Amino acid sequence: MSLQLPLDYAAIERILPHRYPFLLVDRVTDFEPDRRIVGIKNVSLNEHYLWHDEQGPPVLPPTILTEAIAQVGAILILAKPENREKLIFFMGIERVRYRRAVHPGDTVEIEAVVKRLRSRMGVLSGAARVNGTVVCDGTMTFALGPKSGSADGPGRTPAAE
Repeated sequence: MSLQLPLDYAAIERILPHRYPFLLVDRVTDFEPDRRIVGIKNVSLNEHYLWHDEQGPPVLPPTILTEAIAQVGAILILAKPENREKLIFFMGIERVRYRRAVHPGDTVEIEAVVKRLRSRMGVLSGAARVNGTVVCDGTMTFALGPKSGSADGPGRTPAAE
């Protein structure tokens, strides 16, 4: 599969196992194999997981924002030809900081950069920005495993579930 930017929703679905409503990346605008990726998440008012509070406007939950960053990183890893028949497993997060709320109407630019990459494991740093301001950042660890339920997987829940 050759990647021609920007990747739209359909192209992203060919890479990630996620599907609506849990596919949180709308577009990929920049891609450097084994180095970095930039994706876009458009936050709309009709998303069912928004927090609604009588005190203010609806807010995108930080956990959903963290998952969007993880999905952008997963696209970077799963787009490699040798990883196309694998699943990516979310192993852990470190130093995640939520700096400001994200609201409907915001366009979130998500960047993931490889910190360490091995054949079956790696570490990515990720940042989400709205209008150039960082709203969330952190470091995520992942492992690669087979799509089937064979015993050589890392024994964790796939990011797709």
